Amino acid sequence: MATQLQEDFSEATRWRRRPRPTFAWLTQVVSGVLLVVLLTVHMVAQHLVVEGGLRTYDQVIAWIRNPLVFTVEALLLICVTWHGIAGVHAVLLDLGLRGRTERIVARILGDVAVATVLYGLWLLSRIAFGG
Repeated sequence: MATQLQEDFSEATRWRRRPRPTFAWLTQVVSGVLLVVLLTVHMVAQHLVVEGGLRTYDQVIAWIRNPLVFTVEALLLICVTWHGIAGVHAVLLDLGLRGRTERIVARILGDVAVATVLYGLWLLSRIAFGG
């Protein structure tokens, strides 16, 4: 008679076998929630409370010069960049990217994210404060 292995499917055993969420996954979730909030604030402020539905160039510059608005727009830039880069990385992992290639691609994506944020912050500050 063949013996069958029986697994313990108690709640404690199932919990131990669940993978723990990674830092990247947690930050993707947080950035997604922040994006919903920040994009809502951005869309309402830029389109829904403005007479005519759209700010003029001069109104945009005056609006972004407000330190709170500048901070919100910078945070929006960072969240969009992180969420997008982390999403691309997750898709590549799902497609089977592993090992050395994964580390190289992750480094390239990280460099792209840093360059995007730095350029975006530079551009935002040029728009807001001229120079």
